[in-house]
Amino acid sequence: MPPMLEYIKRGIERGERIDAEVIIIQLNTPGGSVDTMLKIMAEIRASKVPVVVYVAPRNAIAASAGAMITMSGHISAMAPETSIGAASPITSSGENLDSTSDRKAKEIIKAAIRSYVIPRGEEALTLAEAMIDDAIAVTANEALEANLIDFIADDVEDLLQALNGFTVQMDSGERTLNTSNILEQSLNMSFIEGLLLLLTDPNIAFLLLAIGVQAILIEISTPGGWVAGFIGAVCLTLATYGLGVLPINWFGIIFLIIAFILFVLDIQAAAHGALTTAGVASFIVGALVLFNSPGTPEFQRVSVPLVVSTGIFLGLIFFTILAFALRALRNAIQVGSESLLGKTGTARTSIKEAGQVQVESELWSASKSKDSASIGKGDLIEVVEVRGLRLIVKKK
Repeated sequence: MPPMLEYIKRGIERGERIDAEVIIIQLNTPGGSVDTMLKIMAEIRASKVPVVVYVAPRNAIAASAGAMITMSGHISAMAPETSIGAASPITSSGENLDSTSDRKAKEIIKAAIRSYVIPRGEEALTLAEAMIDDAIAVTANEALEANLIDFIADDVEDLLQALNGFTVQMDSGERTLNTSNILEQSLNMSFIEGLLLLLTDPNIAFLLLAIGVQAILIEISTPGGWVAGFIGAVCLTLATYGLGVLPINWFGIIFLIIAFILFVLDIQAAAHGALTTAGVASFIVGALVLFNSPGTPEFQRVSVPLVVSTGIFLGLIFFTILAFALRALRNAIQVGSESLLGKTGTARTSIKEAGQVQVESELWSASKSKDSASIGKGDLIEVVEVRGLRLIVKKK
């Protein structure tokens, strides 16, 4: 992913600045963007310090783009029980390319690694091209037997021992490494690099999208505040970065938009939850279509339980809002002149045509309704109508 390119560039620049003996990139990846891969390979080959690409720890993989990056190292190594290969290119949505595009992409990638692998011999070149043409993958031992890598090392210390005295061909000529008693320096990802890499996690991108849209809806439905709108804008901005990098099917966005429209309509129309239920179903379908379309690599898919649980959670939120809305509709009016209808009070004067009554500690001008019996001072009355600032009452 693009953040990893920036991290590797910074590491190589740091190695060159301190005149390091060797730079080790420890790699464990199922693949990624071809464009980013080619840029990483170019940075590695342009390094003035020998770069070792080390596939580790045990059970790590250098698949797809990772295989090409491993081959681009000045030195390549793998830990035991690791694997490399399966480097056939696919589309950004994880599907196979059409025949013409497939051939063009494969030829470009083979050309990119050919100059790195040819010095390793015919068997290494044949294996490398088979990884691209036929998605072949091999173990560390098989890669070593074909001379595709230089070492199998248990850990970094074991690798440094193997590198001591090893001669590597650089642009400036041959260079013999001296890695005995070497001072190791680790370079961690910066906060920004780590954050941007985190945003390319499909589960994180999905949650940011869900929270962002929900917060914006809250801001729209209850204008005047700014916290919900701010949170929504930040979450959607961060989610947009991840969506721009991940292989997604934009058709899923339509279902997500429909879902939130149904949520809002259920509150406005008080459909007793039917629209919210449909909205939950649309939300789940939309998220799965967005991230988990057929052909999308497994590591770039969103968790199905996460999608379902988030959909249900959002549904429960809107069901709760709907319950409060329905309760408010059933409650008697508490304020305003309409709240006086049906209330009882006491006549403060006798009322033939007009007089005064007291209703809930308030003194009102009042007139007797046509069907009411005579109202005397102190009689109990009931409000039957409100006309401006005058109450129409009848004897209770």
